[in-house]
Amino acid sequence: MSKLFVPLVLLAELLGLVSCILIGLWMGRYLGGFAWDGSSQEFNLHPLLMTVSMVFLYGNATMIYRIFTGVDVPRIAVKATHAGALLLATIMMSVGLTAVFQNHNANGIPNLYSLHSWLGITTVSMFLLQLVLGLGIFLLPFASSQLRASYLSSHVFFGIAILSMAAATCLIGILEKIMFSGIKYSDLPAPAIIANAAGLTIVGFVITVAYILTTNKAASSPNRNYSNLH
Repeated sequence: MSKLFVPLVLLAELLGLVSCILIGLWMGRYLGGFAWDGSSQEFNLHPLLMTVSMVFLYGNATMIYRIFTGVDVPRIAVKATHAGALLLATIMMSVGLTAVFQNHNANGIPNLYSLHSWLGITTVSMFLLQLVLGLGIFLLPFASSQLRASYLSSHVFFGIAILSMAAATCLIGILEKIMFSGIKYSDLPAPAIIANAAGLTIVGFVITVAYILTTNKAASSPNRNYSNLH
C-alpha cells in the first residue's frame, strides 16, 4: 500500500464525521433540536440527514472499492458493503427530503424556489440515476464485461461529480440557514462558527475523497484493473 493511502482514508473519515457532528450540534443545541411535527425542529432533520446521507455515506460508498483493493475480502462482501452504504444513504436522504417538504407545507413556505433546492433536486436525481445504472450494469448478471468496463470510468466520474454537487448544495443550505436564523452573522456567534466549520469540513472531506479516487499515488495499486472489482 502507498504510505499515503491509509492516512488519507482516516483523514477523510475524520472530516466526514466531524462535519456531521457539527451539523447535528448546530441543529440540536442552537436551533431547538429535532421533532416530527411539521415544526422548525422537523426541518432540523433535513440538514443533518442530507449531510450524513449525501456527503458522508455516499462519499464512503465511492471509496469502498479503493479501500478494499489488495485486502483479502470476498468480492461479494465488498459489493454488499458498497450497496449497503448506498441503500442506507437513500433511506436517510428520503427521510431528510420528507422532513423539509412537510415543514414547508405545514408552515405555508414555498417549495423548490431557491438555488439550494434546484441544485439539491438535481443532485438527488443524478444520485438515483447513478444508483439504477450501477445496479443494472454491475450487480445484475445481464450486462457484458465490455459494457461494464466501458461504463466504469463514467461511473467513477459521476460519483465524484454527484458528491461535489451534494457538497455545494450543503454549503448553499448552510449559508441560507445561518442567514435566516436571525443571528448577527458578522459578529460570529457560536452557531456561525459551527456552521462555517461544518462547511469547511465538508469541503475537506470531498477533496480528500476525490484525491483518493483519482490519484494513483493514493491508491493501493496504481495499475489495478477496476473492471475486476465489479
